Amino acid sequence: MNFEHLIQINDPLNPFVEAMTREQLWEGLVLRAEQPQLFVLGLDTCTILSRTEDTLERELHYGQATVRDRVTLLADQSVRYDILATESHVGGSLTMTIEQPDELQLFLRFEYTTTLPVSDDKDARQTQEIVKSAYRESDIDTVRLIRQYVQGNKAPGALH
Repeated sequence: MNFEHLIQINDPLNPFVEAMTREQLWEGLVLRAEQPQLFVLGLDTCTILSRTEDTLERELHYGQATVRDRVTLLADQSVRYDILATESHVGGSLTMTIEQPDELQLFLRFEYTTTLPVSDDKDARQTQEIVKSAYRESDIDTVRLIRQYVQGNKAPGALH
């Protein structure tokens, strides 16, 4: 199953949404890669097994379940998570890409590719819609948490 959606970060027509810079959004995406337990419900711990300039090999612990993934960072542009499928969980990838069509607008595109089979069966379609809805809600929450992080770092004396 493939799924893609876009979240608007800056809305020049809505004065109630505080604008974020591309750099601030990138910092938040890096924070999510390095400290996913701040963003992912049910994640107990994350161990970074290896690190290069642009990749992280991680082990994620959800109770008794362990998931291994690889995070690829393309500086100031995108973060890709690749998860290997096992008997107990669906594999796939998630790519978060920053899009900035002009100086005022900023978006974050989420692209999912999973090993979840696509079917026209009524129950399968319903399951797919539930999964897509869960992804969308999780992504909205990610953006909300990045906003909180950015606003916290704007305080005088805040550490980056």
